[in-house]
Amino acid sequence: MSFHPLPQPSTFERARRREAYRRFARAVKGRGGGENELLPLDEVRERLRLFEQTYVGVRPIPVEKVVGTAGRSQDFDRNFLPRRRGVSERWKRVERVFPEGAFPPIVVYQLGDSYFVVDGHHRVAIARQRGMSFIDAEITRLNTSFELPPDADIGRIIHAEQQNLFMAESHLERARPEAIIELDRPDGYAELLELVKAHGYDLVQERSEVMCPEEVSGDWYDHVYLPTIDAIHQEQLTKAFPGATDGDMFLWIYHRRRCLFPEQGRMRLEDTVRDTSAEKLGHGKRGAATRALGLSR
Repeated sequence: MSFHPLPQPSTFERARRREAYRRFARAVKGRGGGENELLPLDEVRERLRLFEQTYVGVRPIPVEKVVGTAGRSQDFDRNFLPRRRGVSERWKRVERVFPEGAFPPIVVYQLGDSYFVVDGHHRVAIARQRGMSFIDAEITRLNTSFELPPDADIGRIIHAEQQNLFMAESHLERARPEAIIELDRPDGYAELLELVKAHGYDLVQERSEVMCPEEVSGDWYDHVYLPTIDAIHQEQLTKAFPGATDGDMFLWIYHRRRCLFPEQGRMRLEDTVRDTSAEKLGHGKRGAATRALGLSR
């Protein structure tokens, strides 16, 4: 007499409950759902200006590194929990066909250490529920100059897009490819770009000759940005703004120089740093200034 093992219960209902609990917790905490969205590959492609792709072949990949999709963002959240009951039939059918988890390879695009599913969303979702660490995948690698963080959301991708645009349009990526300027607010990069352009105008007036964009951005970086950052660190102003990046501090000093212009006239940014340090801003006044400039923590 032969015995047939009983089929294992589906993991779908448990996954649905987890998704409902997490959605409820976000609502209680007043958080939006943006950070819990599967990253849409099309938008990532467009914003990060992905170029070139290389077929890698079939390899095991970490299940936790699958963070995005090529078209199923409405069906699953960032943790591949089901967002609607309509995916249950397909989910349970995959479980019945592959009860031991020996799935055929999923199809993914790789961007840095992250993966975007083209085919195999249900297999990834079930693998997560079963606690599997790896899953076989047919991989095509996408190339970009930006490294996608494992916890990236669309907000961070927009931030990276603005940073990339600044480096490209200022020509700093060619003039000083080692330069890394990080800002807390993505809209600050547009302001930095205007400062580089204004510096180019001043150089043309000063030298009475046309300069190529790489010369302008390189001169700005070497003789405006870096000396200001050096002065900020020498005066230890960063202690007054914990968490602010060097780029944030540079923009703050630029704004402060503009505020001081009616009294002090045109000052070098380094002198503005030293003047600010010597003045020892009061806590209340500094707090108002930093809140206005987006530097408060």
